[in-house]
Amino acid sequence: MSEPVEEDEDKQGWLKDLLKPLRASYREVFFMSLFINLLALAVPIFTMQTYDRVINSEGVITLWGLVVGMICVVFFDLILKQTRSRLMQRTALRIDVSLGNRLFNKILSVPLPMLENRATSFWTALFRDVEVVRITRSGPSAVLLTDLPFAILFLVLVAIIATPIFWVPLIILPTFIILAWRSAATLNAANAAERKTGYDRDAMVAEMIAGRTTVKALALEESIRPLWEDKHAATIEDSMHRGRKSDTFGNYGASLTMITTVSMTTVGALAIINHDMTMGSLIAANMLMGRILGPFNQLVGSWRNYASYRQAVKRLSEVFVVTDDRQEVDVELGRPEGQLTLENVSFAYSEDAQPTINDVKLQIRPNSFIAVMGPNGSGKTTLIKLILGLYKPQKGRVLLDGADISQFTRKELAKWFGYVPQEIFLFNGSIRENIAKANPEASDDDVVRAAKMAGVHPFLIDLPDGYSTDIGEAGRLLPGGLRQRLAIARAFLADPPILVMDEPSSNLDREGEAELVRLLQTLARDHTVIVITHSQNLLQSAGQILVLQKGKVVKAGPPQEVLADLTRKAGATPAKEPAKTAARQPRQAGEGRRKPASPPRPAPKTAPKPERPTKPAAPKAVAAPKVDDGAAEIEMAGEEAATTPPKPAKAKNPTPRDETPPSKVRELRPGTNRVRKVSTAGKRQDQSGAAKPAVAPAAKQSAQQGARPAVPAKAAPKVVRQVAPPKAAPTRPLDAAARRRLAQRKQAERNRT
Repeated sequence: MSEPVEEDEDKQGWLKDLLKPLRASYREVFFMSLFINLLALAVPIFTMQTYDRVINSEGVITLWGLVVGMICVVFFDLILKQTRSRLMQRTALRIDVSLGNRLFNKILSVPLPMLENRATSFWTALFRDVEVVRITRSGPSAVLLTDLPFAILFLVLVAIIATPIFWVPLIILPTFIILAWRSAATLNAANAAERKTGYDRDAMVAEMIAGRTTVKALALEESIRPLWEDKHAATIEDSMHRGRKSDTFGNYGASLTMITTVSMTTVGALAIINHDMTMGSLIAANMLMGRILGPFNQLVGSWRNYASYRQAVKRLSEVFVVTDDRQEVDVELGRPEGQLTLENVSFAYSEDAQPTINDVKLQIRPNSFIAVMGPNGSGKTTLIKLILGLYKPQKGRVLLDGADISQFTRKELAKWFGYVPQEIFLFNGSIRENIAKANPEASDDDVVRAAKMAGVHPFLIDLPDGYSTDIGEAGRLLPGGLRQRLAIARAFLADPPILVMDEPSSNLDREGEAELVRLLQTLARDHTVIVITHSQNLLQSAGQILVLQKGKVVKAGPPQEVLADLTRKAGATPAKEPAKTAARQPRQAGEGRRKPASPPRPAPKTAPKPERPTKPAAPKAVAAPKVDDGAAEIEMAGEEAATTPPKPAKAKNPTPRDETPPSKVRELRPGTNRVRKVSTAGKRQDQSGAAKPAVAPAAKQSAQQGARPAVPAKAAPKVVRQVAPPKAAPTRPLDAAARRRLAQRKQAERNRT
């Protein structure tokens, strides 16, 4: 049964350490309270002597002597009370400074998982708990505790001067003690409920203020107001409930005080009538009872403070017993090379949750550029925090140059790791202060160098106040891209050997991202760079890519291999789909080659009919340049045939006859058919009186380059003789523009494939 008590004592060790230096001050306060309470006896004695000696005997000289004595008593009482107040103020200052600094340092040294598991309102409320401890240990409550022991002294004095009525306070005092105990039990629960609802309300307000932009943009006032009203109403209700309880017990105490005065006066009057005591003794006894009952009344009314004090001590104890991050080491190591090793690392946010990182084995060499990618919730950010030492793995370990990072302090790790988080946070102050936050003593040259590396220097010097520009709370006065660049500059300030970035280009424009890529590639020559990103530019520029899925590294390798494999998996389709694409592709290519065959676009036909006349083309529509384009496209088709398998050709405007199976299309000899169709078009133009385009030489050139290896060698000369071009329109060779167009169409066709 003694284990819980010992555990509570261990938890409250911080309180003993806090109060131990204050023992001397408390002793001084106690002795001053002793003299103050002794001097308080002078007033009842003065009153009793005045009624018993001065009034009955008309002793004026005695009265003046008593008055002079009381003047001295009042003077010394004032000095003692002032001195005691100064001592209590000094004690309050020491408690506030010592406990406040200790709590602040504790929060800074608490492991990150505990900070993330608690709401922001919990940590801010701890500083209000510090105020509760300070007020209770150095305020009126502490003075009340020093006055309570002297109630026994006053009770003894009542027994001496008013023995016949001594039994009255003996009955009243236990009633006060029971009332105080009952009020403590009732107000503890009421205070706890009020505090909880108050925390919920404050947390809701803090959340609303943090998301004020979203609230305004989405007009969430109407949806938030009912939530606020419910929480505020609950807080008011609990506060009123606690107030009713407290007022009830306070009224009970006041009623008992009145009952005590009436009872003592009644019993004392009967004693005076019976000549058992004097009137002065009765008045002095009533005054002494007031001094006795005063602390008990304050105890009933102030029990709320003591209940709050106990709850505050309990919450602070829960925080102070948490194990801190390592704060010091015996041997300091030099600058690491940047080799990172993860040995079977596993991590889960709770004992019952699934592992976020599951048995990861990884080795990162120095001076390498690693990009980490994966779907949402795959554990990328958790992996980064494990590498940084912010999380401790439940299984396995993380090594830096072969040394377990758990042996290093956070100060050392922060000096060796430059970190850019996914959620950028800047502090209220100037731009220079934010860049040099980790090293306030950094020189201006170091700050400017870091800003130039992050590509933010030109933007900063363009501001009216430059590096002295105030950025507001959390950097709200700056755009998102500039905030991200400042965070990158802050990470570059100390020139750490390892750079870890979580989505560093999420708020950057294309130019900023290109600058970041060039910078990281340069830094990777003598730094280890680890980047979480989904940007194609960053992924393609990395040396290696790690793909995480469900807490495991499912793929790792060069960017070309990893991205190509992911692209194949993402674009996987049923087996019939490629066949359909291949069947459609020759028709598209054929259309591209046949399109510039003749300027007048003929109506779609199932078979070429040379004898059918067409509309005469206008004289200005002489299509000699178009013939070059057609010849270029045929040449592109020949080049494709040399590198890819032969594809069945279709007419520009397909008809049911054109949709022949691939085997039958090959029997039609697409190359010969194409040239024959072009020649018939030339004949139609000749009959209509338009200029005859020189198509046959281009076709011959294409055939020589291997456009259709299935075309017989004798077919081409016959066609050439039929469409022999006039001497006035010689065939021109391909120019540079035509070659570029060929290359573009070829690349586009490959992309579609």
